[in-house]
Amino acid sequence: MELAHLFDPMPAAIVIGGTLVATALRAGRADCRTTAREVAALFKRPFDADGVRGDLAPLANDIRKDGVYRARARPSGDAALDEAIRAMLEGHSASMLMMHHSASRKQRLARAQRAAVTLAQASDLAPVFGLAGTLVSLAQLSGRGIARAQFMNAISMSVLATLYGLLLANILLAPLARAIERRAEREEIARQNLIDWIASQFSAVTPRLRRGHTEAA
Repeated sequence: MELAHLFDPMPAAIVIGGTLVATALRAGRADCRTTAREVAALFKRPFDADGVRGDLAPLANDIRKDGVYRARARPSGDAALDEAIRAMLEGHSASMLMMHHSASRKQRLARAQRAAVTLAQASDLAPVFGLAGTLVSLAQLSGRGIARAQFMNAISMSVLATLYGLLLANILLAPLARAIERRAEREEIARQNLIDWIASQFSAVTPRLRRGHTEAA
């Protein structure tokens, strides 16, 4: 079997174009933009918890050495994490770190969920447009006699349209949705471990600070 026979632009345009248009109409522009960003993120470097921890090691040393009142925020390369750390240092409380982390975590998971739902909708629509392509192809057959070549071409287009719909749904769209969910799960576990480590550095010096204030009083 020649692979060239598996490509036909007409059913491909019906399936891919129809799926994209129908998904955009269902999901809306905002969710489509979010989905595009989340899909693009799959091909970028994942969140590097070890690298960020290395960048924050000097801050942890400052907190252990001089306490939270003298420690200065250091950039980690992650905007959400930097904001949470600044809030902790300004509020002198690990609860501020946890609060900001929780808020940014909800936003990240919401974006991933919106993208996964949009891709799942597209996955449901792709076989439908495969069927639509099949019907369009079969509609070319008339009740009167037609040439054998035209008949075989219409049958080929109908089969390929169904095939394209199934492949698009199950080989591309559904796996992309799950990949976004897995990436979000892995990233949030790595972020939570990092946040717990930062909070532990803060908590380790809190009793010492309290004793210092008591002795001073």
